Amino acid sequence: MSRTIAMVKGTIWAPEWSTYTDRRTGLKVHQLTDYRGHSRLPYFTEHSLYDDGKRLLFISDRDNSANLFSIQLETGEMTQLTTYANNDDLDVALTPDEQYALVSDKQVIRALHLTHFREKIKYRCPEGYVLGNVTCTADSRTLLTCITEDLSQQIDTDLGNGYVGHREWMDAQPNSIIIAVDLKSGISREVFHTRHFVTHINASPTLPWLITFCHEGPWHLVDHRIWGLDLRSGDVWTIRERHEQGESVGHECFLPDGEQIGYHGIAADGTCFFGRIRYDNTGLEEQKIPFSTWHLYQNEGLVIADGQGEVDTLHLWERDENGRYAGAYAVCELRCSFHSQKLHAHPRLSDDGRRLFFNSDRSGYGNVYMVELPEDVQRLPRFELLDHSG
Repeated sequence: MSRTIAMVKGTIWAPEWSTYTDRRTGLKVHQLTDYRGHSRLPYFTEHSLYDDGKRLLFISDRDNSANLFSIQLETGEMTQLTTYANNDDLDVALTPDEQYALVSDKQVIRALHLTHFREKIKYRCPEGYVLGNVTCTADSRTLLTCITEDLSQQIDTDLGNGYVGHREWMDAQPNSIIIAVDLKSGISREVFHTRHFVTHINASPTLPWLITFCHEGPWHLVDHRIWGLDLRSGDVWTIRERHEQGESVGHECFLPDGEQIGYHGIAADGTCFFGRIRYDNTGLEEQKIPFSTWHLYQNEGLVIADGQGEVDTLHLWERDENGRYAGAYAVCELRCSFHSQKLHAHPRLSDDGRRLFFNSDRSGYGNVYMVELPEDVQRLPRFELLDHSG
């Protein structure tokens, strides 16, 4: 766990990885980080793999500050990409051309070149607002973020550790603005303005004019969760209307085709499900699942969910030729506390479906893990056959 040179950009850290056999399924699980401070992936709606899938971005709390790193997945060697001091957390988005990491420290957003490590400030959060997440359009030209009126002086707030103030911010209907920043010129413009608590800006990975955003709040109480926005016209519309009062839908994320949006939810009677729908509200598909989950991610053929409560195992579904999903197949034990945003599992599949990445604090500290998935996932144990008691 020691570094080979002093802490500067480009600092090389020796490999920390190890491999163990999962006691539930027998699959090999690769622990990629091992440090006495939390390490985690960027938010699961954003790509982390780059350099033809050879490198993975991650955030790690080292030397008492959160910074951005990359790990070489063939050797385990890690490179420190930023050296921010006294920083609590970062939000990171990879530009689709894989040239830059867009790094937000909650005050400013910088474009960090992933080869020579030079960085430049692209946006500063104005006084009286808080900065939301960061994402990038499919053509790698435009940075997108949102800013929301800062209500932390009026409302007891700790959104990163237990969602304290979550409903109160929704009820207060703060002023929120979606911002687009031209990465070449640095010119920013307001593209949408509303009196709602707006977060989760997601850019389509294939259509440069398309984004989604959400009205934040408890899912079953918010007026509507998933919204689309056309950056060309400014048109805004609802996506996947609520089917019944009290239904919860959220954690929306674009599938790799950039046109379908995946999500999961809970019906008013407690039935859990996941689904996908095109941005124009066509092609709705939904399927019940036998347990509730914190997060769920889909690529074209697979779905991964991190479970909740007694379901302490990552589970996978595989799409068949009829568009239905077989499963749930158990991948590995999770043992994640979800105590704070830093310790959410946030599972993410590679686009080719061969690798699964997730976070867990099974060792006491948050670390990043990887599983290489078998070609025949149907050989994995099914959910109903697993013993979750020991």
